[in-house]
Amino acid sequence: MRRRGFTLIELLVVIAIIAVLISLLLPAVQSAREAARRAQCTNNMKQIGIALHNYHDQMSSFPAGVSGATGGSDWAWGGAGMSWRAMILPQMESGNAYNSLNFSLHADNNYTADAIATAFYTVMSTWLCPSDARNENGLRPWGGNDGLNGNYPALDPPFPPGTPPGTTSTASKKTPVSNYAGSFGDNYCIGGLTPPGGPWETPAGTTLLPGQVRIGWAGFWGTDYDDLLTKRGPGVLRGFFDYRSTHPPVSIAGVTDGTSNTIIVGEVLPYQTADSNFWSFNGCTLGMTVPINWKTTTPTPGAPFGTSDWTSRFSYASKGIKSEHPGGANVLFADGSVHFLKNSIAMPSLAALGSRNGGEVLSSDSY
Repeated sequence: MRRRGFTLIELLVVIAIIAVLISLLLPAVQSAREAARRAQCTNNMKQIGIALHNYHDQMSSFPAGVSGATGGSDWAWGGAGMSWRAMILPQMESGNAYNSLNFSLHADNNYTADAIATAFYTVMSTWLCPSDARNENGLRPWGGNDGLNGNYPALDPPFPPGTPPGTTSTASKKTPVSNYAGSFGDNYCIGGLTPPGGPWETPAGTTLLPGQVRIGWAGFWGTDYDDLLTKRGPGVLRGFFDYRSTHPPVSIAGVTDGTSNTIIVGEVLPYQTADSNFWSFNGCTLGMTVPINWKTTTPTPGAPFGTSDWTSRFSYASKGIKSEHPGGANVLFADGSVHFLKNSIAMPSLAALGSRNGGEVLSSDSY
């Protein structure tokens, strides 16, 4: 009896066809997964937007960038205060985490006290973008020469619950992080401390030509800080969140450019952000004078703060909007809507979206 079967050539042809089909299918699967992750990221930002507006309804303003022990501007360069993220937790159905915070402690001590450990190590998925595989589910290693995730004694976090007694190494300590930061607008990200600033920012003292648009304004990271190098005087917060909170909290009445034309929150990558930490003042903001998804790739270990080489630290330029979404990043506008901005957006348009009262005119096709 004659048996039927595949010849070797037929088998190889079948295998080749299957391989081709799989190679065609995989990009479609990956694209579908990214679309789902981006949709989840959009939903996260919408929840943050609703919480910000609920806070505004209750307090008649958006939260300050950082609140000290007294709920005001109890802040010093060596100190630490609660970021705006912490202040809207009750509006995000995270009231238990908020209630576990001990605001009676001085701000400098909040991050070394065991009283904050409950909230400190509570991971809230709403604050994490699922496309970022390097956020380590919200808890990244603390410290490091690259300046990531807090490296100051005042920000020294407690050991995680369940740490064996007698542990003294900081290697096991983690820092909660977030993929969403509040906008300080189009104040300088780089130029405030490193003249003439980055390649995208207009150097301080420049006389603009007719039709030329200024990219970057005095007020390093939105503060009124009279920076040590340029001495050009204090600035004015052009966005919403000053991480020093020496400016009064912003209300909707102060958004004269229109809430539908102004960014209030954008995406960040914790592994690309200096001192990225969920609860603290210095990791909670971003600016609009750096192209979307521009990334620092070669930081110099131990580069001092204020160095003229702004590319050597996960600071300065790392304050821009960044995501792992292909082609751009999600941003939350002050009206609560979420938009996807492409990497190719023109810098004048991005800067204009960052200012809440700059008087810029934006066309409908500019972003």
